[in-house]
Amino acid sequence: MNKPLVGALLSVLLLGAGVAPAAASTATSPDGAEVRAKAVTFAGTVALSNCSGSVVRAPSSLPGDPALVLSNGHCLETGFPAPGQVLLNRASTRSFTLLNAAGSGVGTLRASKIAYGTMTDTDVSLYQLTRTYAQIESSYGIKALELDAARPAQGKAITVASGYWKRTYSCAVDGFAYRLKEGAWTWKDSVRYTSACQTIGGTSGSPVIDDATGKVVAVNNTGNEDGQRCTDNNPCEVDVNGTVTVREGINYAQQTYGIVPCIGTGNQIDLNRSGCALPKP
Repeated sequence: MNKPLVGALLSVLLLGAGVAPAAASTATSPDGAEVRAKAVTFAGTVALSNCSGSVVRAPSSLPGDPALVLSNGHCLETGFPAPGQVLLNRASTRSFTLLNAAGSGVGTLRASKIAYGTMTDTDVSLYQLTRTYAQIESSYGIKALELDAARPAQGKAITVASGYWKRTYSCAVDGFAYRLKEGAWTWKDSVRYTSACQTIGGTSGSPVIDDATGKVVAVNNTGNEDGQRCTDNNPCEVDVNGTVTVREGINYAQQTYGIVPCIGTGNQIDLNRSGCALPKP
């Protein structure tokens, strides 16, 4: 997992911290017209004590709903959830530093609960905050990032925005791992980055943002550090036939479109809603 432990500080010193937000780029639409992509900034991202995250909303979320923070299951203050374990509506007072577009901390947000957390099938945590989206925007002028309800496409230009390091990584969706196995955990349909996204410890939980829409399509979570096979910090890909592939130096994320159907009225996590396939306790 991309956690800020051994080697993380050295890596960021070598790579450089505080990199400016990605600039807007251009792409070509199917009809040949030039399309201006949105510039990805740090606005709406957060820094946790050991990871990164972001304030997110579903397409159906309302301004008066309590806001949600997205990160990884392995970033929970309760420790790594065991295989098969799901945390639901567990009290929490965890704090998050909210960042503006330039990556400066502008305020502290606080959780009221861990709304959802797991490392089974995916590696995700959702915290419910004590403030609403409207209150956050009124206080800091910052809007939540929207979760894309659609699955990202191969070749899509993306940016990983780390609130922990205040650093962005730009690359593309290289493809998808049918199963991604790391130690005791297995994740389904993981996003594989092209090699340009060399994420490091502390980037865990960073939103993966579609450059064209500005929406969140995945949450950054791991990478193969040493070329080992299916061990901690060295995930391997397993295809539908059971064939194992190891890609040293390649990093991964967990798709987030599947979270959207599980967010109900008032931003409550409802695992029984139609279309929700997140693991249940």
